[in-house]
Amino acid sequence: MLQATTEWRTEHGGKYLVQLCKHFAHKIDVSYSETHGECRFACGTAILDADDGGLRILATATDEEQLTETESVIERHLVRFAFRENLEALQWQRPERAV
Repeated sequence: MLQATTEWRTEHGGKYLVQLCKHFAHKIDVSYSETHGECRFACGTAILDADDGGLRILATATDEEQLTETESVIERHLVRFAFRENLEALQWQRPERAV
């Protein structure tokens, strides 16, 4: 399973977590609280954690193409929902894979 992580510093992490999860719940399997959410897309899974300092996201998928799609789905929606904060892009990090 491939992984990518990102963190966005905002005072409103919980608000965006809930907004994203409610939005996606109309089409996919989602579970969430005020501080933790899991969105299970066909391409992969996004796990969101929020606190007073921001929003952390872990994306997982079975291959590179699906991981990129999972990142893209989350990022496109978050950028749209956070327009007041001028979020332009997330900086995704991928851990080094052992050979």
